[in-house]
Amino acid sequence: MLKHTISHRLTFPLLAICISLSAFQSTVSGAERNVLFIITDDESPTLGCYGDPIAKTPAIDAIARDGVLFRNAFATTASCSASRSVVMSGLHNHRNGQFGHQHHFHKFSSFHNVVKLSLPRVMARAGYRTANIGKYHVAPETVYHFETSLRGNGRNAVQMAEASRDFLTNRDDDRPFFLYFATSDPHRGGGTDKTSKLKLKPDLFGNKPNRKSHPDVEEVFYDPAKVAIPAFLPDTAETREELAQYYQSCSRIDQGVARLVQILKEADLYDKTLIIFTSDHGMAFAGGKTTVYEGGLRVPMVVRDPYQAKRGVESEALISHIDITPTILDFGKGLDRETNGPKNPLNADQFWKDRGEALKENRNGGKKFNSYHGKSWLHCLSKPDEQHHDTIFASHTFHEIQMYYPMRVVRDRKYKLIWNIAYPLPYPFASDLWAASSWQAQWALGKDANYGNKTVGQYVHRPQFELFDIAADPDETTNLAESAGHQDVLEKYKNTLKQMQKKMEDPWIMKWNYE
Repeated sequence: MLKHTISHRLTFPLLAICISLSAFQSTVSGAERNVLFIITDDESPTLGCYGDPIAKTPAIDAIARDGVLFRNAFATTASCSASRSVVMSGLHNHRNGQFGHQHHFHKFSSFHNVVKLSLPRVMARAGYRTANIGKYHVAPETVYHFETSLRGNGRNAVQMAEASRDFLTNRDDDRPFFLYFATSDPHRGGGTDKTSKLKLKPDLFGNKPNRKSHPDVEEVFYDPAKVAIPAFLPDTAETREELAQYYQSCSRIDQGVARLVQILKEADLYDKTLIIFTSDHGMAFAGGKTTVYEGGLRVPMVVRDPYQAKRGVESEALISHIDITPTILDFGKGLDRETNGPKNPLNADQFWKDRGEALKENRNGGKKFNSYHGKSWLHCLSKPDEQHHDTIFASHTFHEIQMYYPMRVVRDRKYKLIWNIAYPLPYPFASDLWAASSWQAQWALGKDANYGNKTVGQYVHRPQFELFDIAADPDETTNLAESAGHQDVLEKYKNTLKQMQKKMEDPWIMKWNYE
């Protein structure tokens, strides 16, 4: 009897310990193969890991040291809404239907049947819980629907990270997570710096006036005299002051990335989460944003896949924003590599019929949405020396609705061809870029004033074709389109452009014959 009692008394503590250990184990384990996708607003590769001599971005640099840094990553269009629709659909914006801005009176939106390929939809069907926080800027919401929409100040990535904590660390749902984390920095906005001694005041780029700090942020202030001047910008006092504000905004993003990493590590999720850091397009300066020059299309792309043995490497592969959705879906085991579409595809027409919505709408533009324009670059993470695209294609039509200026681009490692389809028109300006002190200072000097590698007049009035030897002339200083020795090259790349337009189902291909 005594033996039974002792045994009975010992069993209960052991059982309690086992239950406790089991509960602890489920608390710290977390789902595998999570995805954290970070996309900033108007940021060029102005990061320490890209060799920028003054950028203070230690968190992103650390991810690069333990991941893969892509040297040749490109947006397809340097316009916010249009680019985000590409990122979230794997389709060029001329095909998904989002030709320009979604907000206000611009009111562009994607075709309804893009729902079959849209990133949040296919990730949910691949077994992920999905959430977004920060800048959204695409439509319709039902097409780009996230299960959870978190609220956060897009100008404070640290607070955005904290607002994401509960979603990231949620143990009540055993599905892996997909978080779309979109800052509003370093987009222009917030007024001008009234403390500047210049007549034309620099934009604040979301920074607090009078060198004040956003809550929970240790602001990094930059000396205008020390900022790096991109080749496409003029080296003026106005440009330097605006770049100093821009860099400060970029450093604030980096602190938000640091907080996200901290949250993942504390929850034992850092080594179970794919982290992708990129931007929608290049910096918001004339010559960058809204253009298809390198300053507009080149973006950072830093990726850390904890399941890869080879990390801390760089890739020279040509990759594009059209690749993001198929790559993330591939990581989530949801990509059918034969169809280059989802393994578990949604029947789009039936989806809208069941909802009783958009039944009389033009849901597809006369085409089916079965596969992505882009393709997965997961293979580059394990084999960074491998190539990806031979040629990059870019497609820009609108920014703001007033800014009709369609451009098409083909670029490989040797040459880059730009077709300015509406070349008789003066180049249209985004309202914030027109008001920029860096532009207005040169505009006031007249059409012959310097503007980076061009004059003000050359920037406003573009030729029909711009051909650059991008390997020898990465700053796009010399247009070879009218060079007698490059007419064969011009014709070759025109043909390549036409082939890409046909492949990508670009309606503007008709402009070769009609205008």
